[in-house]
Amino acid sequence: MRDALRAAAETLSATSETPRLDAELLMAHALGESRESMLLRRLDGLAPSAFDALVERRSCHEPLAYITGIREFWSLDIEVSPGVLIPRPDSETLIETARRALAKRPPSTILDLGTGSGALLLAALSEWPDAMGVGVDRSDAALAVAERNAERLGFADRAQFRKGDWGDREDARCDLILCNPPYVDPAAKLMPDVADFEPGEALFAADTGLADYRRIVPQLPRLLAETGVACLELGVGQSSAVSRLCADQGLLSEVSRDLAGQERCMLIHS
Repeated sequence: MRDALRAAAETLSATSETPRLDAELLMAHALGESRESMLLRRLDGLAPSAFDALVERRSCHEPLAYITGIREFWSLDIEVSPGVLIPRPDSETLIETARRALAKRPPSTILDLGTGSGALLLAALSEWPDAMGVGVDRSDAALAVAERNAERLGFADRAQFRKGDWGDREDARCDLILCNPPYVDPAAKLMPDVADFEPGEALFAADTGLADYRRIVPQLPRLLAETGVACLELGVGQSSAVSRLCADQGLLSEVSRDLAGQERCMLIHS
């Protein structure tokens, strides 16, 4: 197994920034156990026969999360599949921002627009155990994944998922609205791991990435409770344009940065 991991890391060095970590996670997946357990107890054994095929898939740029079917987000193991966007650590900035904004008034109702795998909504429900939440998505495949995640992680009694196009069909006012919309300019060049595998409808938006913000922000005055807040994920260089959209609706806005210092979340309130 040690030799197989070494060879796999060498193979993956051409396509991955973390080849050794990828190799270890793929080996653990092939064994059906955690990476930590494998490293502690199994390295002197034989590599499972399925390992080489997994390495081959990763060497062709298939995202690790799609191969293993799991991505950690906010300390939750979120199921993902090719029909949903893979949750990124950057998106945790939305939960961090909401937690600061609502420190003195925990939300009781949460709305996640474009819920995808349900990662943002389920992270929020884990943070506020008395809250109820709704996730909206227009993709049947995404809704199925989100429902499975809610069930497996123990949130099925507090999370509902329904089909919709942003907030068009929603009428309840919520204490917290979360949204990670498509915001990539269609002309942008993305890494093959993203461009060739993740759903384009969850990545790209017309009008240099601003089209969906132009639909979502005007819905916020109708959907936000009186003291509610919305947290929208931002693409690089989009904060000024989204802030102007908010001002046009009579909304106040401020920006939070992610761990890399990028403007990542727009906090919006009345």
